[in-house]
Amino acid sequence: MFCVPSTEIGAIMNITKGGLVLFSANSNSSCMELSKRIAERLGVEMGKVQVYQEPNRETRVQIQESVRGKDVFIIQTVSKDVNTTIMELLIMVYACKTSCAKSIIGVIPYFPYSKQCKMRKRGSIVSKLLASMMCKAGLTHLITMDLHQKEIQGFFNIPVDNLRASPFLLQYIQEEIPDYRNAVIVAKSPASAKRWRLRLGIAVIHGEAQDAESDMVDGRHSPPTAKNVAAIHPSLEIPMLIPKEKPPITVVGDVGGRIAIIVDDIIDDVDSFLAAAETLKERGAYKIFVMATHGLLSSDAPRLIEESAIDEVVVTNTIPHEIQKLQCPKIKTVDISMILSEAIRRIHNGESMSYLFRNIGLDD
Repeated sequence: MFCVPSTEIGAIMNITKGGLVLFSANSNSSCMELSKRIAERLGVEMGKVQVYQEPNRETRVQIQESVRGKDVFIIQTVSKDVNTTIMELLIMVYACKTSCAKSIIGVIPYFPYSKQCKMRKRGSIVSKLLASMMCKAGLTHLITMDLHQKEIQGFFNIPVDNLRASPFLLQYIQEEIPDYRNAVIVAKSPASAKRWRLRLGIAVIHGEAQDAESDMVDGRHSPPTAKNVAAIHPSLEIPMLIPKEKPPITVVGDVGGRIAIIVDDIIDDVDSFLAAAETLKERGAYKIFVMATHGLLSSDAPRLIEESAIDEVVVTNTIPHEIQKLQCPKIKTVDISMILSEAIRRIHNGESMSYLFRNIGLDD
């Protein structure tokens, strides 16, 4: 598990070579909390920059200090207005490029549009488009966390460091759940559960409500039942793809009399989590936690969580969610600024990043 002693952190965070500039690309003040935490850990001041919206809704960025020949780190957390967030980042990256920055590293804990990383019928691979836009704007390196699909790294032609939040969530389990040894990790697949390196039981949940993200929407996941139908030309018959029926939600594994910890990378629309929680309760779980790296918690998710069988939802601060916490006391936050600040320090000083991945499996 990634863990740096507090004494070591205090010693290393201030040891940064000159020429580092840290910017926050957010015009929304609520999104700057993570940037301030990172700057505090690094022992540096936030760079001077103005980011604001014109009356006509255009984004304007004005850098107010020299970045010539320096390593510029731009921290961007995603707000509710995700498209404005993207434009703020792209404009700031391009502004640094035209101001002759030595390198421009984007620190984007949650990569937006990451769910749109596969072709859907006549749709598009939006995360590939976004990666191309960032590279074209002048980004030279990307630091992110728990990409929805690790293959998204291949969309970039620059180095990508995909950090992991699981060590911090594991630490929360050990410190905040008194009877965690009686817990079972519940995931959508055995591979997902194995990432959580605790000697706990594993359960796999099947048959979750199918959504637009599913590979089976357009029949590409595996060949469905085919039925020949008459075509326009009488001599030509084209098999018609019949959609698969969704099986009911089931749990493979023993959860009776135990604490169930549902794990995922993103919690946004909570319907599938609520259905899973109800099933786990029926199977005998006496306490239910949901843990995810990115807490988007859109729409009325806080209200639904508050009224559900879920006892606690634990997310990191990759995305600001203070308003949702006020609406739902069940939502708890784990700070991941330490690993981001250490990644920044190592990249700036030209040190190896392998230390931050030393307990990550080759298949993760």
